[in-house]
Amino acid sequence: MNIHEHQAKQVLAEFGVPVPRGYPAFSVDEAVQAAEKLGGPVWVVKAQIHAGGRGKGGGVKLARSVDEVRQLASQMLGMTLVTHQTGPKGKVVRRLYIEEGASIAKEYYLSLLVDRETSRVAVVASTEGGMDIEEVAHSNPKAIHTFTIDPATGPWPHHALLLGRALGLTGDAAKQARTLLPALYKAFTEKDMSLLEINPLILTGDGSLKVLDAKVAFDDNALYRHPEIVSLRDVTEEDAKEIEASKHELSYIALDGEIGCMVNGAGLAMATMDIIKLYGAEPANFLDVGGGASKEKVTAAFKIITADPNVKGILVNIFGGIMRCDIIAEGVVAAVKEVGLKVPLVVRLEGTNVDLGKKIIAESGLNVIAANDLADGAEKIVAAVRAA
Repeated sequence: MNIHEHQAKQVLAEFGVPVPRGYPAFSVDEAVQAAEKLGGPVWVVKAQIHAGGRGKGGGVKLARSVDEVRQLASQMLGMTLVTHQTGPKGKVVRRLYIEEGASIAKEYYLSLLVDRETSRVAVVASTEGGMDIEEVAHSNPKAIHTFTIDPATGPWPHHALLLGRALGLTGDAAKQARTLLPALYKAFTEKDMSLLEINPLILTGDGSLKVLDAKVAFDDNALYRHPEIVSLRDVTEEDAKEIEASKHELSYIALDGEIGCMVNGAGLAMATMDIIKLYGAEPANFLDVGGGASKEKVTAAFKIITADPNVKGILVNIFGGIMRCDIIAEGVVAAVKEVGLKVPLVVRLEGTNVDLGKKIIAESGLNVIAANDLADGAEKIVAAVRAA
């Protein structure tokens, strides 16, 4: 689950992380009131969406008067902000963050994330703050420094020294790193974050470290422990199909392609998307119905796929281990009979109760194309879409 920048800073501030003062605003009047509370002479008007690259897209502006805050708020609220992370459709700006201006002497990049290879929290730091970290990794990989923290011990003083060296901090700034890193680590672990990205972390003109921007993602599996985090969820920033999928405990991610996929198992789903691309098309979604899906869950999954207007064809690819092929077949038949079938449908079944599953589909009277294996299924659905 993602949250907005102003919410992320509020969470971090609870752990003593230094952040600039600011207030969220949902209207022009609230933006003006926020500016008046903060006092001048400079304010930053920030569009709040769940995507990076806001500054490049025109979603972060400086204001040097309250009237200018009003003007910028009027322009930003309701605008569609397009960045490299939103896709061409962009996102509608429904809230702003009015923040006090900061005197920036230096910008850094800092993030904490789960390193699955070491089962530790990884700290990634770079002196190239304010830039896309992917661009830095490509153009200047030596500028990126990484170290891990053992969860059994948490951060030790030498971790702060590593951070200070990675960022080239000296004097008071290096001392501040000794309290900053433990505070960030505590926030990360206690709130079950999966990502904490600060870009930029700044050194102010008076030598203080401050978090100027923050992106936070939480582990969905741990949200039951954090009702205070769940309350921060902004469903207007999420895809409606993904919201519906979460109600049925389906793993679904909307993509930009034209081939809808229903698969059981994350690895098989990835392989299915890869082979669709291999045959010259693009997947419209990642959808894993899981190993123990019911007929009702499969029906819901099919409805979600067909609700996407970009879907021109559907590939059902099931390898029945825990999941039984007859359950998938019953769910597909029930869904098609309920919502109809307006696009080509290819079904590949293999594994537990495969013969029964194929029989259910064959006797359903549906216009379904059978596939023998994954490659055959991908080839047939791509051909059917192109012929339609």
